[in-house]
Amino acid sequence: MIWNEQYECLPSKEKKQLQYDRLKHIIQYVYDNVPFYHQAYEKTGIKPKDFKQLADLAKYPTLTKIDMRDNYPFKLFAKPLSEIIRLHASSGTTGKPIVADTPERYRSLGGSDGPNSCVRGCTRDSVVQNAYGYGLFTGGLEYTTEPRKWAPL
Repeated sequence: MIWNEQYECLPSKEKKQLQYDRLKHIIQYVYDNVPFYHQAYEKTGIKPKDFKQLADLAKYPTLTKIDMRDNYPFKLFAKPLSEIIRLHASSGTTGKPIVADTPERYRSLGGSDGPNSCVRGCTRDSVVQNAYGYGLFTGGLEYTTEPRKWAPL
């Protein structure tokens, strides 16, 4: 079963190039927009322009659990708080679980589980119940607020 023919049926070489291009874009985007990553890149001396091949990814700093606790949530946002339209929070256990939505992210969320649902045989007419505990990803909330509005990303 195919969810998004345009991307799922790309020849391997084109798919790898698309993945590389998107990764290169996100490395630059987080450097420009997420305070934590900007500081982490500066601290290690690596810049987005240093990403030339997939093996270079190992040079970039990763986000640890301690980083999340020390910077969460506002230093991990890629948008200013003035652009946040909705926050999800849960009681959590030891951290401060929260997820923020911008209008663009909120509109795109319907596609986040579309491919997985498609593989499971769901269609736009399916009704799905998410019965699991929520963590940092609030997967089910988007479908209950705007059901059946899936769109490929």
